[in-house]
Amino acid sequence: MTKLSFGGHPFLLGFDQLERLVERTAKSGQDGYPPYNIEQIADGVFRITLALAGFREDDLSITLEDRQLVIRGRQAEEGEGRVYLHRGIAARQFQRSFVLAEGVEVAGATLESGLLHVDLHRHQPEPTVRTIPIARAGRRQE
Repeated sequence: MTKLSFGGHPFLLGFDQLERLVERTAKSGQDGYPPYNIEQIADGVFRITLALAGFREDDLSITLEDRQLVIRGRQAEEGEGRVYLHRGIAARQFQRSFVLAEGVEVAGATLESGLLHVDLHRHQPEPTVRTIPIARAGRRQE
């Protein structure tokens, strides 16, 4: 059985990047930590919210790597004198990735009350219509 790729289909010219994007998204199989929400605030405005109890701004990094939003967290080691009878608040490092569509830009991020909010805006390009002239056989188009 052969694998049908996006780039090889005759109706999908130039969509080979889409295939790479789908493969990259499938490979980023992540566990459920940290939990997050994605909401649409308005038309073309989105917000990703991650629940990050115990994390400070210095413990977090947000980067945009080739249309992939990567949020990483690593807490500093706590003092050795602590003895936990129960430890239910996760204090482990994490990396959460989101693939952004073309035209979606990160507007900013805020951390408040243990929630990290990352705001995204989609810029719609102006629609254009172009007429393509047809050249006659034997004559060059100038």
